[in-house]
Amino acid sequence: MKRVAWALVIAHVVAMVFGLFGILIAIPHPELWAHSPGAAAFYTFALERAGGTGMILGALAMLAYGGWAYGWRRTLLFFVAATVLSATAELTGTKTGWPFGGYAYLAFLGPKLFGRVPFTIPLAWFYMGFASFVLADTIVRARPRRTLASIVLGTYFLVAWDLVLDPSMAAPQLQYLHFWQWFERGPYFGMPLRNLAGWFGTGLAFIGLARWSWHERSAPASPAAMPYAVYATNVAWSIVLALAAGMWPVALIGVALSLAPATLAVRPRPRRARLAGAR
Repeated sequence: MKRVAWALVIAHVVAMVFGLFGILIAIPHPELWAHSPGAAAFYTFALERAGGTGMILGALAMLAYGGWAYGWRRTLLFFVAATVLSATAELTGTKTGWPFGGYAYLAFLGPKLFGRVPFTIPLAWFYMGFASFVLADTIVRARPRRTLASIVLGTYFLVAWDLVLDPSMAAPQLQYLHFWQWFERGPYFGMPLRNLAGWFGTGLAFIGLARWSWHERSAPASPAAMPYAVYATNVAWSIVLALAAGMWPVALIGVALSLAPATLAVRPRPRRARLAGAR
């Protein structure tokens, strides 16, 4: 299962890179491939599928990782909590504007649940939420109140991803490709602040519920390399998109508040800390 998980992580990374190539090169420069009917057909198909495929592969990668590192019971409980609560929040948000603000998804992320929310969105909440939790739990493993700390820090990592995700994927500078549109403006690069509050509340709810459903005092000590690869790939993807849009402050925020602290989960730890985390 470990090999399967790594294979899925690699496939997820490849799909994300391919999607980025399509967004930044293929779409804005159709003259590069328009003279070849075969290439045009391939890129049209790939650009329509790459975004959703990358998210599906991300979910499969974290499911495989969880089955190997945490066991299927814990992993599936986390999957159900994450997808059900996030889908509920997204469906409510696209209908009423709460808890994220007024917005609507466009057509680039695949078929939609009830015509409003792409079915891949709850999958993204799951795999990034699970990766965020694992990274957080690894960082706080030897500290007191580990369970509460891992839930809160995991929620922070999820929101830190959104600090670069939302501005880059609805950037005015990339009008030829928006994944969603806002119906209201806010002070954070055009995004309403209640979106961040909605992200924190949604993430805290499903990460906390999933962790509580395990009914265990301490989560297993599990390697963080695979979750870090998934998390870092998605943050870096948004950073590159922000840079392409000329949003340097957003990119710097992604590095400083998301990538840099998440890297603490994969740094070498002193032997005493490893022994404490194993107990």
